[in-house]
Amino acid sequence: MSRVATIDFHVTSECSQECAYCWGPQSIDAVDTATAEAIIDKIAAVSARRIVFTGGDPMQRPDIGRLIRRAATRGLEVALSTTGDELSEGFLAEYGDEIVLVSLPLDGSSEEVSARTKKEGHFGVVMRALDALAAHPQIDVKVATPVTCYNVDDVSNIVALLEDLATRMENRVFYNVFQAFPRSMDPDVAWDELVITGEEFGALRAGVEAVGHRITINWLTHETLDKLYVMIFPDGRLTVPVGPSFRFYGSFLEIDDLDAALERAEFDSAKHLRHADGWSRG
Repeated sequence: MSRVATIDFHVTSECSQECAYCWGPQSIDAVDTATAEAIIDKIAAVSARRIVFTGGDPMQRPDIGRLIRRAATRGLEVALSTTGDELSEGFLAEYGDEIVLVSLPLDGSSEEVSARTKKEGHFGVVMRALDALAAHPQIDVKVATPVTCYNVDDVSNIVALLEDLATRMENRVFYNVFQAFPRSMDPDVAWDELVITGEEFGALRAGVEAVGHRITINWLTHETLDKLYVMIFPDGRLTVPVGPSFRFYGSFLEIDDLDAALERAEFDSAKHLRHADGWSRG
């Protein structure tokens, strides 16, 4: 059995947002289409079952449709993690049948809260993207909220908003609530102004759970998020983030034994596989 179920392919570091808490790649040149396709082929060959196209925003890459189609033809479950800024009804009409999940970030239940950490208008962008996804009920929808000092008091409102939306969608809806992780390629992030404590995150969860909810909510603490992801950066390098740092293990295409590389990386395979099964289609 493979040590990894899901590999996140950060196909670009370009993004329309500038989130202070982002721990995606920054200012890294991306491989060309042929190399990206070779990476996809190898992801399928190492027995991963799912690829997440992410970034930056993968929709910033002109060939993203071609890459999605390549992954689907190789038998991979294809997820797309995007800001939603460039996600259109036309794109979903053309490629929706080859996508099993779309992940969207939502930093607040209103434009007022969202604009504290996202660019103005992003709340409306996500709402329109969710409306477009409702026309494709075969696509699972994951909404993710990085909990910071700016929105910790609004998460219960986001839950209520998503539960209302879920009653009007046939899609499976998941909600990932994660404690913003103090990890970034930007060395100047003022984490003290962003990160909430474990106690605050635990109190938030207890408050939401006490009221109850109908949608599936995954609560991701700092401990849960650490050593959880296998990532390929835009330049093709393999990394497993550990603590506040990114550890690189060379070109993914040149790694002969992925399991051995993950062992050296302290990757928590058991935790990763449990997390991957959380939205498995069985």
